[in-house]
Amino acid sequence: MSYTQVWRTHRQYAATAARWTADRWRAEADRRRALRAERKPLVADARRALARARAVDPDGVTSLRHRAERELAAAKRRVPDPLWLFATKTTAALGVAGYVYLPHVPARVWVWSAVAVVAAITALLVWIAVRERDTTGLKPTAEESALLKRLQPQHWKDHAEQRGLAGTLTGRPKLTEAGIVCAVRLDGTWTATKLRSAEDHIRALLGARTSLRMQIKAGKQGGWAELTLRTRSAADGDDLKWSPERRSLGVDTVTGEQVTVPLGERLLIAGRSGAGKSVASRPLLYDASEGDTNALVIIDLKRVEGRLWDHRARVASTPQEVVDVVDELETEMLERLSILPKGQDTWTPTADRPRITVVVDEGAEVMTAADKVPYETESSDGKTRTVNRSALPGLESLARMGRAACIDLWWMTQKPTIGDGIPKQIAPQIGVSICLAVRTPAEARVVLGEDAQAKGWNADELPVPGVALIRDGKRKPDPVKVRYMDKTVVIALPDRTPWSRTVAPMVEAAGAPTLTLVKDTVTEAAPATDGALARVLKAIETADEPVQQKDLVTITGLSKGAVSKAIKTLTTSGTVVRALDGRLTTRRGDESAAA
Repeated sequence: MSYTQVWRTHRQYAATAARWTADRWRAEADRRRALRAERKPLVADARRALARARAVDPDGVTSLRHRAERELAAAKRRVPDPLWLFATKTTAALGVAGYVYLPHVPARVWVWSAVAVVAAITALLVWIAVRERDTTGLKPTAEESALLKRLQPQHWKDHAEQRGLAGTLTGRPKLTEAGIVCAVRLDGTWTATKLRSAEDHIRALLGARTSLRMQIKAGKQGGWAELTLRTRSAADGDDLKWSPERRSLGVDTVTGEQVTVPLGERLLIAGRSGAGKSVASRPLLYDASEGDTNALVIIDLKRVEGRLWDHRARVASTPQEVVDVVDELETEMLERLSILPKGQDTWTPTADRPRITVVVDEGAEVMTAADKVPYETESSDGKTRTVNRSALPGLESLARMGRAACIDLWWMTQKPTIGDGIPKQIAPQIGVSICLAVRTPAEARVVLGEDAQAKGWNADELPVPGVALIRDGKRKPDPVKVRYMDKTVVIALPDRTPWSRTVAPMVEAAGAPTLTLVKDTVTEAAPATDGALARVLKAIETADEPVQQKDLVTITGLSKGAVSKAIKTLTTSGTVVRALDGRLTTRRGDESAAA
């Protein structure tokens, strides 16, 4: 090995060792800095306590003053020296020890030479640590530099009282990819909730702009809060246009991670008008309609978003279509649950019976328009009468029972606090909440939970449009920049056959699946007023022989009153025939028996 190679290898090892040592130096320096920021206020408290004790007992006669002095001394011992001061003291101690215990001049020369070498190495490490202190490569902007300066403990202490923040003290602020993060120490009169209500005072103390998003939440230990100023985003510079290669919902603005929401969850998507609710849902709608084992059903009375997806999804855009598709979905759900193999908790999606995602766009409008929908029916005597039908009971049933049958309900609304923006029977079934900007904290609490504000889920402070909070029980309250999926991209997606029960798979007695047309049965059947009517009719149709009314209570699991009302409606419309012995059968079954 040549001299040049030896020198290059030695230099590489030396550089690696220097960086490793500098990293250890920075880590220890940061640890000591954090402890000093945490414990120095305790020293100040101990000094004030000693001053009060001296005022009460100037001669030191009682134990009050002695106890205060001991507490001050203990508080001082708990505050570590800065690392540079600790290294200096250690080096000086080595030099003094060598001078005292080694009287011979040559030995002293060696000791002082070693001390000089140690001091030089320490200075080099300090220089490397300071030069490479910003390991993330983040450089503060002019705004961030001003905020960092005003967040320093001394500046905060000098101005907190006149801003109504006496009793609070900041720690050392840090610049991160999500903005500026700073711990705030609170005395006994302050809590994180109270500090959050004083946000205007904090903004005035810092001279922060009104549009700067500020987040205040409880700290990692009692008596502390965490203040975050969202001066930057980890999603900055990321291409947020949706493409098949970038199929995530969005990008976490704090960690920069891709955020996805898997299928199989019951979703609530909320946001004020213009917040980007429809755009944010498009990547999810694509996932729900892609693949042989996925099918999409959209209920959209506004006919705007649903029209974009009508080449890939079943779309209901009138009240009558809404009631019809909900009846089909409920019948499909009950049929799947009835043939679900014993011991299996969830239906396994197949090409014939896929996972169905039901999206209700603007739920409040759907509940208003599809609550009492008039249907004309013809009875057995040829008379026509009007029956009011509602889609709400079927949707509630899908929300409660649909997950086991792989029929998932997604509810979208921009008015979560008005009327039935989120029906009471559906809200408790929601597993994942996606909230874009809303107008008031009350709306944020309805969507994200009553503890939303206390835990930092402040959707009323989100910018508009395209930024959301996703609460699924796992994520932190970090904003997500959602991907943008243009209308032209949706229209250009490949066509898919929309789901329908016109041709639905049935199961024969032998267990082999076969396809059976059910169109004629649906045409002759009386319109179902609710889910109970569909269940009773299905039980009569699938029975091998005419059944008694009391047996239907056991078969369907419904109450006697619900079965009685359903039988009355079905017999009046002529769909079900009651024999002389009281047994019930469908008209088709009665005609087959007569033949």
